[in-house]
Amino acid sequence: MALMLKGARLVDPQVGLDEVADLLIDEGKIARVGNGLDAEGAEVRDMAGKIIVPGLVDMHVHLREPGYEEKEDIASGTRAAAHGGFTAVCSMPNTDPVTDDAEVVGYILKRAKEVGKCKVWPSGACTKDLAGDTLSEMGHMYALGVRAFTDDGHGIQDSGMMRRVMDYAAQFDCVVVAHCQDNGLVGEGQVNEGVVSTRLGMLGWPAEGEELEIARDIALSRLTGTPLHIQHISTARGLDLVRAAKAEGLKVTCEVTPHHMFLTEDAIGDDYPTALKVNPPLRTAEDAAALIAGVADGTIDAIVTDHAPHTAWEKDREFELAPFGMTGLETSLGLVLTNLVGKGVIDMNRLVELMAVNPRAILRQEPVRLEEGSAADLTVIDPSAAWTVEADGFCSKAANSGFIGWELTGRASDVYVDGVATLEAGNVVE
Repeated sequence: MALMLKGARLVDPQVGLDEVADLLIDEGKIARVGNGLDAEGAEVRDMAGKIIVPGLVDMHVHLREPGYEEKEDIASGTRAAAHGGFTAVCSMPNTDPVTDDAEVVGYILKRAKEVGKCKVWPSGACTKDLAGDTLSEMGHMYALGVRAFTDDGHGIQDSGMMRRVMDYAAQFDCVVVAHCQDNGLVGEGQVNEGVVSTRLGMLGWPAEGEELEIARDIALSRLTGTPLHIQHISTARGLDLVRAAKAEGLKVTCEVTPHHMFLTEDAIGDDYPTALKVNPPLRTAEDAAALIAGVADGTIDAIVTDHAPHTAWEKDREFELAPFGMTGLETSLGLVLTNLVGKGVIDMNRLVELMAVNPRAILRQEPVRLEEGSAADLTVIDPSAAWTVEADGFCSKAANSGFIGWELTGRASDVYVDGVATLEAGNVVE
């Protein structure tokens, strides 16, 4: 049966749309968009006061399956994604076995089709076992639809190896996604090197440990002509490097997480909260302000979560023993609406670019537009919903969020994937 979504504010900068109108879904596609549409024969849902946008995409997510299902699996991770308003996610390859061949990619695609509440686009590892010394089966993975390759969690230390990755990737229409970390500088660093690392008596992680690899990988992108995407950028100087690369006309994009924008190293108190142990680490207030400015001025291309679920016992240890990472799928939209849109830093059109349009383009996926014939992958936002982030409110298996207790305004109320509801009135559709 056709479905009519009536009276919502429709926002899509791709087609110059920002007005209150109706939207008709039929057979998984957007059939019509306009005012006063005939709803005869269609189920009608009143969306007055809501905002409908092209379905949100998180292009940096750890679903943990296969191998680490005690932390998260494809079923729970995609439920969390739907709960957070996402219609698609790009899963990272640091699984067990590593997603470095067609067999593991095929498994992920099969499981996502069976149990997923959103689309799953696996990324493939650049190197076998993420070891940084042998090329992965990039061609075989590309044949199955993989369009992004990354050794996420590891910086490829050998520059010659990174060049070979880029040279090989240049044969395909895909992007090399870089986790920029110079191990020689980072070492066993736990928090940002500076005042806070000194105060806490912990090993520091210098900003240069990220920035040197950003500079190197930009140079290699220039050399090879291969598109480069910088993951979870966290420093002002790193962002300046990307800004200069863009000005030069290089094929360089970058992403930022809510925790690197809205949390800083100063939040890490002498109680050593392990939820705030992330990779790269939380940086200075000046860095966070620069990242927010980069979102506003267009330098940053995408907002991602780097959703990194862990078991409670793993995080309930001494800071230096706890793993890096925090969850993010279910808080990201609310944080952006509250801290960026609500404060006038960006508008809804820019949010759509950052969280729906640009991620699809970077990942070489089909665009979704609020126009006739497009896939009905839609996120419905309730901009006035006031809520508090609570540990027992997650659909994810994990609750290692750095935002527990935060009061937010705005969240997803409904999600449609190919016209099928995966979230209705804030509840995941089972």
